[in-house]
Amino acid sequence: MIRFAPVALAAALSLAGCAHTPKATAPMPVPASSASASAPAPAGPAADDNLNAVAWSQNASEHDFIYLQTYRDATEKLLRAKKDPTWDALPKADRAAHPSLKGLKPAVILDIDETVLDNSPYQARLVRSGGEFDEAAWAAWCKEAIARPLPGALEFTKFAADHGVAVFYISNRAKDLDEATLANLRSAGFPVAGKSSFLGLGTFVEGCEQAGSEKGCRRQLVGKDHRVLMQFGDQIGDFTDVYGNNAEGRAKAMAPYTAWIGERWFVLPNPTYGAWESALFDNDYGLPRSERRAKKIESLRTN
Repeated sequence: MIRFAPVALAAALSLAGCAHTPKATAPMPVPASSASASAPAPAGPAADDNLNAVAWSQNASEHDFIYLQTYRDATEKLLRAKKDPTWDALPKADRAAHPSLKGLKPAVILDIDETVLDNSPYQARLVRSGGEFDEAAWAAWCKEAIARPLPGALEFTKFAADHGVAVFYISNRAKDLDEATLANLRSAGFPVAGKSSFLGLGTFVEGCEQAGSEKGCRRQLVGKDHRVLMQFGDQIGDFTDVYGNNAEGRAKAMAPYTAWIGERWFVLPNPTYGAWESALFDNDYGLPRSERRAKKIESLRTN
């Protein structure tokens, strides 16, 4: 947010100067170039790539409408998916661990951040301070447990739970944030059947070796006893594992499942952060901020 410097003092000085100026003397014109050169720079944080993204997330009606549209569409399709015994939203690699759908209970899987909970206030703090993401500040925000539900998410998850569909939340929040995250979900009104409803980073899954922060093992854990009707997220990795976070790797991961978008997989917008961004600078967070920005500018198409 750009803050403008107070003008009261400047106005007072101007009035004082006029009081001592003879009426017959016209003020000398000031060249435009001189005036602009002497004008003080606006106060506030330096330019930030994230400013427009956070402003849009917090203020655009269109942002809220996309979430409402997505969750309402999913609500209309949920019971049809539940009735179809062959319907499953796990990618083939995850379902392969437990291939039979017979006798499995219905469930849905949702990511948390920017899928059901709104963390834009944390992003706004970074913009205001001129800072960047760091684990300590993020953990402190999560422990405040005040993130609000995103439009439509609460209604959808309640509808699912009321119709006998288990609700699982799979997140890459660190393990020590489990309790704070569960408290936030509960205080916001989301259905949480128990601690096992939330599968955070570091969740142990017997017989499955997790690759980095990929969610495949945790999806397999849900798929062991449940037929997954739908998945929701704001990143490709919320739906299927991505081996090689670049344009080619991301396209390859999604290619077999594009028909599932809007049917079994529901993708939500996140312009503020994500793997899509780091792919633009080769996932090298060690680069100076200016170099990362330059690489992102290089990625832009002009025709």
